[in-house]
Amino acid sequence: MLSVEIDGSFGDSDGVKENPKKRLRSESCGATSSKACREKLRRDRLNDKFLELGAILEPGRPPKTDKAAILIEAVRMVTQLRGEAQKLKDSNSSLQEKIKELKAEKNELRDEKQRLKAEKEKLEQQLKTVNTQPTFVPPPPAIPAAFAAPHGQAPGNKLVPFISYPGVAMWQFMPPASVDTSQDHVLRPPVA
Repeated sequence: MLSVEIDGSFGDSDGVKENPKKRLRSESCGATSSKACREKLRRDRLNDKFLELGAILEPGRPPKTDKAAILIEAVRMVTQLRGEAQKLKDSNSSLQEKIKELKAEKNELRDEKQRLKAEKEKLEQQLKTVNTQPTFVPPPPAIPAAFAAPHGQAPGNKLVPFISYPGVAMWQFMPPASVDTSQDHVLRPPVA
């Protein structure tokens, strides 16, 4: 028997070493055929890798021995996987954009919530100050008979509603200064 060790240097013939304790067999590589021996080892490794690739491409089936069929299947599989990878990259980038938009919207909503909360607290404080003012409300003034009931109705059937706002200044209900009231006497003449 011959024990062969390859040291990885394919250029010189010293790459094959013989073990002197083993006897030579006729089918094993000899020192004179070291290049042929290395070539056979390379082919064996390639055949093993082709079988392994065939088993990976179609698990559960007996591996193909036709190298061309294995390579065709491998090319098809790699092309398919590249297409799926590109689709996943595109999907990932669109999802990242959507995440950015949702984060921006979330921040806007958070800011609006804080603003509304501050406004609520301000209104509650105003309500407390209004409620702490004296609650004495003078009785409504007497309504003249001419304004008490519309024409055709008995004066006691219905009352004209009297709206009072205790504790609220009436200047708040005046039209803003930007409204032109110089022509009101022409457009709406007094009814008295």
